[in-house]
Amino acid sequence: MIGLKGLLERRPKLKVLIYAGKGGLGKTTLSAASSLLLSKEKKVLVFSTDPQASLSDVFERDVFGKGEVKIAENLYVLEIDADKRINEYVASIKKKIIDMYKLDKLPPDLEEYIDSAAAEPAMYESAVYDAMVDVVAEGKYDYYIFDMPPFGHGIRMIAMADVLSQWVEKITELRKQAYEYGRVAASLKRAKLTYEDEILNELQYIRNRIVAFRNIIANKETAALMVVVTPERMSILDTEKALEMFSSLGLEAAGIVVNQVYPPELAKRPETPEYIKNKIEEQRKYMDEIKRKFGDMVISVVPMLNREPKGLEALSIIAKELWSPSRALEDYI
Repeated sequence: MIGLKGLLERRPKLKVLIYAGKGGLGKTTLSAASSLLLSKEKKVLVFSTDPQASLSDVFERDVFGKGEVKIAENLYVLEIDADKRINEYVASIKKKIIDMYKLDKLPPDLEEYIDSAAAEPAMYESAVYDAMVDVVAEGKYDYYIFDMPPFGHGIRMIAMADVLSQWVEKITELRKQAYEYGRVAASLKRAKLTYEDEILNELQYIRNRIVAFRNIIANKETAALMVVVTPERMSILDTEKALEMFSSLGLEAAGIVVNQVYPPELAKRPETPEYIKNKIEEQRKYMDEIKRKFGDMVISVVPMLNREPKGLEALSIIAKELWSPSRALEDYI
């Protein structure tokens, strides 16, 4: 196993790390540990795109919705409040229409229309991608570490450009239909058309930014997609499916990190509880399966700690194993 050290040696231009995997595998912990590791020499931003953001929990600092927060020297954390961004955007649209038509307040039908559009399932992903593109485009950091949502959400986010394209086409068609009726409509209709034009332009803008970002993460020289797996049956199956789906999107995993693995020597200690010994034996079987199915893609194995992986001290232990694994994959089999 080459660890992150070997990966960076192979890809010296690497600047973006994306941790992906199903929920509960420790992606946030690994993202935090990687950022801490890389911040020893370079300026790093770790960014959570997961709606169940937990970087605050891992770093034991309240960073949610507070912008880029400095945690340690060269280490910054960004945990966005996507709902707040969406609400601010919707409020700006409403104000623009009120000002444009000199209204005291929005008619109820129009307000309901705007609110329902804002509730579209793509809006959360749009807000998150908008923030992601912003931070990368600024170029303030040497490394960007992204903690992706669970596989289903993460793959949907990566495919977001196609989703938005369909949405833009749908709204364009609706706008054309509304325009035909709107020629003889009152100001309410004209305001509605104005809103549709503005939201359409915004969606096209967001789509173009997402395409640009997708191009960034598809660049093997500058970006690495890291898939996290644990020695469990469902995790292995989900990883197989995810690798196929990423491939269909033109993405290739740079490496696999096996997380939450019990050190095998625990099974030999008499004081180790029986259920832990049984778990180690079970994991041994799945570690063999991981080796057979994923082989050289595994770059690191991170052992289970004897305490919760929170705070800089615990993250430093994980970072060491990520950087340069202390044992070979075969040692866990």
